[in-house]
Amino acid sequence: MHRYRSHTCGALRAGDVGTTARLSGWCHRIRDHGGVLFIDLRDHYGLTQVVVDPDSPAFKLAETVRAEWVIRVDGRVRLRPAGTENPELPTGQVEMYATEIEVLGPAAELPLPVFGDVEYPEETRLRYRFLDLRREKLHKNIMTRGAIVDAMRAKMKAQGFFEFQTPILTASSPEGARDFLVPSRLHPGKFYALPQAPQQYKQLIMMSGFDRYFQIAPCFRDEDPRADRLPGEFYQLDLEMSFVEQEDIFAAVEPVITGVFEQFADGKPVTRNWPRIPYAVSMQKYGTDKPDLRNPIEMQDVSEHFRGSGFKVFARMLEDPKNQVWAIPGTGGGSRAFCDRMNSWAQGEGQPGLGYIMWREGNEGAGPLANNIGPERTEAIRAQLGLGAGDAAFFVAGNPEKFVKFAGLARTKVGEELKLVDHDRFELAWIVDFPFYEWSEEDKKVDFSHNPFSMPQGGLEALNNQDPLTIKAFQYDIACNGYEIASGGIRNHRPEAMVKAFEIAGYDEATVQERFGGLYRAFQYGAPPHGGMAAGVDRIVMLLCGTTNLREISIFPMNQQAQDILMGAPNEASPKQLRELHIRTNLPEK
Repeated sequence: MHRYRSHTCGALRAGDVGTTARLSGWCHRIRDHGGVLFIDLRDHYGLTQVVVDPDSPAFKLAETVRAEWVIRVDGRVRLRPAGTENPELPTGQVEMYATEIEVLGPAAELPLPVFGDVEYPEETRLRYRFLDLRREKLHKNIMTRGAIVDAMRAKMKAQGFFEFQTPILTASSPEGARDFLVPSRLHPGKFYALPQAPQQYKQLIMMSGFDRYFQIAPCFRDEDPRADRLPGEFYQLDLEMSFVEQEDIFAAVEPVITGVFEQFADGKPVTRNWPRIPYAVSMQKYGTDKPDLRNPIEMQDVSEHFRGSGFKVFARMLEDPKNQVWAIPGTGGGSRAFCDRMNSWAQGEGQPGLGYIMWREGNEGAGPLANNIGPERTEAIRAQLGLGAGDAAFFVAGNPEKFVKFAGLARTKVGEELKLVDHDRFELAWIVDFPFYEWSEEDKKVDFSHNPFSMPQGGLEALNNQDPLTIKAFQYDIACNGYEIASGGIRNHRPEAMVKAFEIAGYDEATVQERFGGLYRAFQYGAPPHGGMAAGVDRIVMLLCGTTNLREISIFPMNQQAQDILMGAPNEASPKQLRELHIRTNLPEK
């Protein structure tokens, strides 16, 4: 018999009754029923109930074991007594009567329990992550993550993509976030950068004559952490294709992502034919470029009904052509208590309040706004929004560029509070036609709004003759349930168009050659039209595991302060290491 086990803790079945077996694992739970000990023995594969009674030669040692001790157990497999079977367990029909126990690894007093699903402070969970990962839910999430990555690989290969690995030590590139820099010992004073994404390399792969690339790529960005973005590193399903237009990317990617969601959605419905929503439409209807389409609320511009009305606050605002009034319809929200609650919530968000109209029996408008604008305008708003008795509408006003984020939050709040959102489904959509440039108020100049390597719609002619802030890009995102899960674009593969695009954003040709020399040179020697995208593996897994925190699906994450408190990173370098790198630290004063 094997030194440690003849079976795993998830393997024994009724067909094994009467045989002798050897198991090794962790003591998940120990129960004393009238002098008879029941040990739930757990390993990676499952759990088996072990019984030790006073007649067993193993009983004396069994009395000393505690939770999370690692033990080896020899014994006989037998059926559980009638009425004690556990249909929740694959091994639930049988138990093992222990005849011998060996302690392989005793455990100290636990800083957090493995049995049960008790919430513990995140710092404790991360410091003792090796214990946290033994817990059933988290262990299952990590295994699901691996299965999802396997499924992504299989589906990409089935589509004719080939997997490549791109360098980790590379040059700094303005991808929109801070780089992690790595000092070079061999080249004093110079630094490598960890890749924010394999963007330039995957384009160079297309320049090199390969046709369909993909990679489960590690990406590194020195950003502030938040619940849906891990600090330091994350993974993405990265892909690129040659001789393609936007529609070809959609046709290749949509079945892969849909297939992964359907495979791991646990029966929840998944969108089959994804809608394509222009960025401007998404912002106007949903107040975000990553809309949660499970929420049926669509905002509408109702400015005309307030222009010149008796509600002077909105009427004066609308004298400025940049300003608008948007309505957020709330089906079933027509009670004074709910409207007051929404108004208080808005004030808690730093707003002066949230105007509203309620509709009573006979579709009669009620509330301060209705009284100010009169029944005719109130009825016109109701008709436009398709509302009726018992419903309400909430209003935001001003410059949409300034209030759009709050409007989106209000839409979400109304939908959630009125229970209009169907949480048991996955709604996927393409967001298209992103603006190529935006105005940077901080730098007082035009800058790229998204990926600087995307092709502007209209190409070089648009760059030469169009107002930059009106140019759209062949840039697209995938949104799912309120999260951006992928982003991509058709690339700007013409060197003269690339130079012009960067020139508009304030970079001259010399800077382009210096910062993007490899890509710029490659474009001089026959560049195929190409495009691609990258899907966030972590966010996709997070959605499919039904959590809202990426730390619940990452095996060894950092904490909110970007520290690995399990391994003690970041830590100080020794004087010898710093001397070898020709680095002297200049720490801020405490």
